[in-house]
Amino acid sequence: MILAVHFLASYLLGAFPTSVLLGRLVRGIDVRDHGSGNAGATNAWRVLGWRIGLPVILIDVAKGAVAATVVARLPLGPVPVDPQTLAVLCGLAAVLGHVFPIYLKFRGGKGVATAAGMLVATAPIPVGCAAGVFALCLFLSGRVSVGSISAAWTVPISTLLLQRYAGIQHSTLLIGLTFALAVFITITHRKNLRRLLRGEEPSFPQLQVWKRWLGR
Repeated sequence: MILAVHFLASYLLGAFPTSVLLGRLVRGIDVRDHGSGNAGATNAWRVLGWRIGLPVILIDVAKGAVAATVVARLPLGPVPVDPQTLAVLCGLAAVLGHVFPIYLKFRGGKGVATAAGMLVATAPIPVGCAAGVFALCLFLSGRVSVGSISAAWTVPISTLLLQRYAGIQHSTLLIGLTFALAVFITITHRKNLRRLLRGEEPSFPQLQVWKRWLGR
């Protein structure tokens, strides 16, 4: 029962409609009516600009981190799992809340930023590797979706490599969940993948500095 309370609290935290709320408060618009129609940070950045998009990203990251640290440590009573497992479960609940928010009729974002926040709290080194991959993909392609999917798969792969070659141990549950999250995030990006295959995926060409360096 106590575990369910932790899970529910984390879900409700993750379901906080950051982009929709800020869009309505600051610009008087619903981001779901513009751009890709998604309630995530990427569409908020594209529709509302970086001054609103950046806070949306930071808040969405914080949702996952707070769930895995603060909510998981609330003294609600004994739970049948160890602290690391509880942190991962609370973070996962926040991700589910972000993707399927009860406040928005279960139509939310893709969960990348919130998952990143959870993983920063539970697996900081793999997340650092994923952040590097995300930045590199964004720099080369100018497409957030490419960076998001690549970063999602970098986390579980790097946990296995670190465990094998550096002796840095991560729980089996965490490794399994990072693989599951990678699959989940890939599935939530299925429309982006179809647009990528058709060459129709929106990009941020201003981030592709290398083209200016090469005069392209």
